[in-house]
Amino acid sequence: ARTAITKRRSMAEYRFSLQKYKRGSKLSCPKCGKKQCFVRYVDTQGEISFPDYVGRCDHEQSCKYHYTPSDYFKDNPTLIENGSNYSFEHSKPQSHSLPPTSFIEKELMERTLTNYTMNPLYIYLAGILGKDETKRIFHLYRVGTSKKWGGSTVYWQIDRQGNVRTGKIMLYDSITGHRTKEPRSYVSWVHTELNLADFNLSQCLFGEYLLSGNPTKPIAIVESEKSALIATHYMPEFLWLATGGMYGCFKADAISVLKGRTVMLCPDLGAKEIWQSKMAKLSSVCSKVIISDTLEQCATDEQRKKGLDIADFLLMEDTPQMILSKMIQRNPALQTLIDELGLELVN
Repeated sequence: ARTAITKRRSMAEYRFSLQKYKRGSKLSCPKCGKKQCFVRYVDTQGEISFPDYVGRCDHEQSCKYHYTPSDYFKDNPTLIENGSNYSFEHSKPQSHSLPPTSFIEKELMERTLTNYTMNPLYIYLAGILGKDETKRIFHLYRVGTSKKWGGSTVYWQIDRQGNVRTGKIMLYDSITGHRTKEPRSYVSWVHTELNLADFNLSQCLFGEYLLSGNPTKPIAIVESEKSALIATHYMPEFLWLATGGMYGCFKADAISVLKGRTVMLCPDLGAKEIWQSKMAKLSSVCSKVIISDTLEQCATDEQRKKGLDIADFLLMEDTPQMILSKMIQRNPALQTLIDELGLELVN
């Protein structure tokens, strides 16, 4: 009898496993975007077909994306029919006791809040919003500068208690403001760069630490950290937070900080259905949750194909600072005149 019980338990533990490799079976990772590095989870009994984002990225040190069947069913509780007791374990049993969350020293984070003149994203946004406003927003969200790749942006994840969870390092083009993806995607993590041993990463919402200082402000959530920075300038009536990706930071522990708050979700084009699937979980925590479909209503087919976000639409009309920057590009002597006379742009 004991042997039979052990056998049934073993079968349950291995019901959902990573797909065995065969030529062409690996996909592009939904988080880091790298090709042929993503392995899907499959149901060995053939009853359940998981979406393509349920799986694990091979780049465990840099990307760390791992969305398990357990995560999928927790995020989609209505899919569990008639109280069926599916096993959501990984390919090997896990311990019930989770190691404590690791943190990074605040002093290290604070040392990065400078050298913005070598930060391509800062240079780009300063040409749109002005230097003073861009610096204000960078300091508000504790956005740092890294020397990696000759100057890149550090999006620090700071939780509500002020603990620094980690920092995402991303390289941008100072002219277009877009991420640099050629010849590869330039994304890394501070804890990876520091080679911290046994670092237990538990991500939080970007901008989470601002919640305590804005207890009544309605919250708007976007995917990218850059979008949160830009939207903060154009729509300051909201407190803008970012998930860091289409599937990021929707686990129960991450959204618990939104308890009792009014939240508006602003997914990128093409991600509305995925974010709608998170509504039930968020509604159990927040006082009110709505999803904005403004982009879907006004977007063209080409814009949908590109997966534009709210920041892209906010930047479609030239600001006074953008107009001035273009004039200076055509006639550099104009900048000398502005400096000598101490002129300031008046909006």
